[in-house]
Amino acid sequence: MTLLSPLKIAYRALRAHKVRSALTVLGLLIGVMSVMVVINMGQSIKYYILKQSEIFGSDFVQVEIKVPSTKQASSENAMGMAQGISITTLKIKDGEKIATHPNIRGYYAMQMGQGVVSSSLDKKTTMLWGVSTQFFDLYNTKIVSGRPFTEEEDKSQAQVVIIGPALKTKLFNDDDALGQSLKIGNLKYTVIGVMEEQGNYMGFMDMDSMVYLPVRTLQKKVLGIDHVQAIMAYLKDTTQTEQTASDVVDIMRSQHDITDPKKDDFAVSTMDDVLKMVNTLSDGITFLLVAIAAISLLVGGVGIMNVMYVSVSERTYEIGLRKAVGATSKNILWQFLWEAIFLTFLGGLIGVILGTFFSFTAYLLAKNFGFDWGFNFSFIGLILSVSFSVITGLVFGVYPARHAASLNPVEALRYE
Repeated sequence: MTLLSPLKIAYRALRAHKVRSALTVLGLLIGVMSVMVVINMGQSIKYYILKQSEIFGSDFVQVEIKVPSTKQASSENAMGMAQGISITTLKIKDGEKIATHPNIRGYYAMQMGQGVVSSSLDKKTTMLWGVSTQFFDLYNTKIVSGRPFTEEEDKSQAQVVIIGPALKTKLFNDDDALGQSLKIGNLKYTVIGVMEEQGNYMGFMDMDSMVYLPVRTLQKKVLGIDHVQAIMAYLKDTTQTEQTASDVVDIMRSQHDITDPKKDDFAVSTMDDVLKMVNTLSDGITFLLVAIAAISLLVGGVGIMNVMYVSVSERTYEIGLRKAVGATSKNILWQFLWEAIFLTFLGGLIGVILGTFFSFTAYLLAKNFGFDWGFNFSFIGLILSVSFSVITGLVFGVYPARHAASLNPVEALRYE
C-alpha cells in the first residue's frame, strides 16, 4: 500500500496536466519509435540481402577482379572501379585451372554487359549476362522452356540466347519465343530457352528481363574483350572451404605470375566471407542510426527533468501539506519518480507501437517497388527501446524528485 499510494497520486497529477504530460511523452515517443524502425528495418534488410545471395548457393568460392594494393571491400577498390580502372587479367582459362582442384565440382565464368535487345514487336535496353555452360547446373534457378547452350556453342561463339520471362513477354507477347530471333546491336540471335521468374535482385537488377549468352559470345561479338569479371567455383566438401579458398588464391597467383600478395589483381571470397561482410555492414549502420536516434531520447529526458522541476515548483505547497500530515521524504520521492517512470513508459509503449506500424508500412512500400525484404519484428529492439525510455525517466527524474523530497514542510507551506 505504501508503494501504491505515490503511484496513484502521480497518476492523478499527470491527468491534471494532460497537455504538458502529452508533450513530454511526445519527445520520448519519437526517440523510441526511431530506434524501433531502425532496428526492425536493419534486420529486415540484412535478411533480404542474405536471401538474395542464396541464388548463388552457399557452397562456392568466388574469384573477382579488384584493384591491386587495395582490399576487396575497401573504398579505394570501389572508387578505383568507379573511376574507370579496368582490370583485364581474369580469364576463362583461370576458371579452367581452378576446376582442376580436387574439391571443385564445377565452375562458371561470368561477364556482365548492357545492350539494346529488339524484336519485330518491341525493344528494350537490358542487362546481358555472359556465362559458362555449367551455370545452368550450378545456379539456383532453372530454364522453364527450351534448353541451355552447349560447350560447343560457347566455344564457337554461337549466337544463341536464353531470356527472362518479362523480356519474353515484351519482345514476343504471348507467342512461343523458342526458335525466334532477336537482335543485340546489329547481330541476330536465336532464342533457345526461357528462364523461370526470379524477380529483382537486390531490388535494382531485373532478373526477369535478363539476356543470358555464352560468355565467349558476349566477350567477342558484343563487348570486344577477352576477360571476365568473376569466376564462381562450387565445392564438393564444404568442410574444406577455407583450405580450398587458400588453394584457389595460390592457383590464381601462379596463373598471374604474382609473388607479392599486395599486387593481387583478384579477390577470393566464400559465402562465410559474404555473411561476415553483410553482418558487419548491417550492424555498423544499425548501431550508428540507433545512436543518432538515441539522441532524441536524451533530449526527451532533459524535457522530463524540466517538466518535473516545473511540477515541483508548482506543487511546493502540496508537498508541504503532505509532509505536514505525515508523508515521509521517501513518499514524496517515489511520487515524483513514479510520474517520470509513468511518462517514459507510456512514451516507450506508444513509440514501440508506432515504430512497428511504420516498419510494416515501409515493408509494404518496399515490396511494391520490388524490395521484398520481409517484415521483421525485433524483440531485442522492443526490450532496448522500453528499457532505455524507463531508464531515461529514472535518471532524469531522480534529481527533481530528490529536490521535492528534501523540501522543508514549514517553508513549503509558506510558498505562494
